[in-house]
Amino acid sequence: MFELRRLRLLHELALRGTLAAVAEALAYSPSTISQQLAQLEKEAGVVLLAPDGRRVRLTEHGRILAAHAARALDLDERARGELESLHPGLAPVRVAVMQTAALAIVPAALALLAERAPHLRVELVEMPPERGLFELTARGVDLVIAEQYPGHTRAHTEGLDRETLGTDPIHLAVASADPARSLDDLRDRPWVMEPAGTAARLWAVQQCRAAGFEPDVRYELADLSAHARLVAAGQAVAVLPDLLWEGAAAPVTLLDLPDLPTREIFSAQRTASQARAGILEVRRALRDAFPGRADAGAPGR
Repeated sequence: MFELRRLRLLHELALRGTLAAVAEALAYSPSTISQQLAQLEKEAGVVLLAPDGRRVRLTEHGRILAAHAARALDLDERARGELESLHPGLAPVRVAVMQTAALAIVPAALALLAERAPHLRVELVEMPPERGLFELTARGVDLVIAEQYPGHTRAHTEGLDRETLGTDPIHLAVASADPARSLDDLRDRPWVMEPAGTAARLWAVQQCRAAGFEPDVRYELADLSAHARLVAAGQAVAVLPDLLWEGAAAPVTLLDLPDLPTREIFSAQRTASQARAGILEVRRALRDAFPGRADAGAPGR
């Protein structure tokens, strides 16, 4: 019989690509990972890994067993979910959140959970949506709050269930004394944007290109609060979502973008965990806590 813990290591290697990445994600040493996978090879009776320079790669047998490992992990999670349905709060719920969700949605959601499920342990880790969705697939987290920009649909990964929480308007942000009134006025300004490769960055650059110019991205920062500070100081302009200002006045001037775009905020979990009562409670609280919901906090919703 295969040991599930070793199957998970093979599954993680198939996703993350290197033994070092698996070791970092699971807090093991690379030598421990190697020893466990060597034992899995003995159990399988076939070669699962082959040298590839200074790394290893999965053989054809390794890829086949990794696919079975993913299904075995799903079955394990479904079984645990059914057990938890009889005892809600049996396991903690680990949630990956992007910064604006941590600021504008999570505090109210946690307050609701304190009333509805006081014994449920919720753990939060801030991650950009791209990494959060990957970690969800890799079972590093149980739930993700992510975003999707208009015209930039995220891939629908098999085995993940999405639910829209709400929409969030996006505006240009300039210093209070800035005379600019439209995107076209900002073609020669320094910009602050999120790191290259993120959906937010790709979308913001496309807005500038659609207006006929290439933005001078002088500052690349993941922290949107830092974006706001640079803009307020007159050192940059930006494209920022309204959730960043939830509960407080924006310290900058907000200008409309063409077509008044909004981004979709959604939660996602693995379909294998849909029976987990704790995750369902957290998703319900996130729905009710989304700013602007008239039924926020209503019982049984």
